Amino acid sequence: MKKESIVYIVIGLVIGILIAVIVVNAKKNVSGNAAAPASAPAPVVNQQQQITTLEGIAAREPNNRNAWVQLGHAYFDTDQPMKAIDAYDKALELDGNDPNILTDQGVMFRRLGWFDKAIKNFEKASVIAPNHQQSLYNLGIVYRYDLQDFPKAIEAWERFIQINPGGPGSAQVQAEIDALRGSPGMPTPK
Repeated sequence: MKKESIVYIVIGLVIGILIAVIVVNAKKNVSGNAAAPASAPAPVVNQQQQITTLEGIAAREPNNRNAWVQLGHAYFDTDQPMKAIDAYDKALELDGNDPNILTDQGVMFRRLGWFDKAIKNFEKASVIAPNHQQSLYNLGIVYRYDLQDFPKAIEAWERFIQINPGGPGSAQVQAEIDALRGSPGMPTPK
């Protein structure tokens, strides 16, 4: 055999071996992935269909507080603040002492720029449930970011820290307080 033919045969063998290794590894990866149970995809919720269903229930049963609450949440989730506010109003007419609904409605008021109404809701929620963390957190947000009233933001967030020391969000809130206290013209901690 010629030298040239031997070189071609060797190159062909090397390429064949490389292809075989690649194919075997690819099959291992595919079968390895297939062996792992695939997580079920999250169910797709047709939000408009859900809203239509809830609107129908609320129309047929105007005293169904849960339907109004769920409808408010559906509007909240689909960024329809006015409709959410109206649905939450209906739920609050049926039971005005729900700090969670007051807080969710307050968030919608904030989204529309109605900061005074948002504050009123957050404060009412924290009166009804003095340990209601979410209302205090949101109250601080409105004072800090929307109204630039740093002392009131600190006051709200200090109450949050007081009822939630070391809990979820407390480190972030404490960092916000510390940053505000470091701002020019802010009073130093007591």
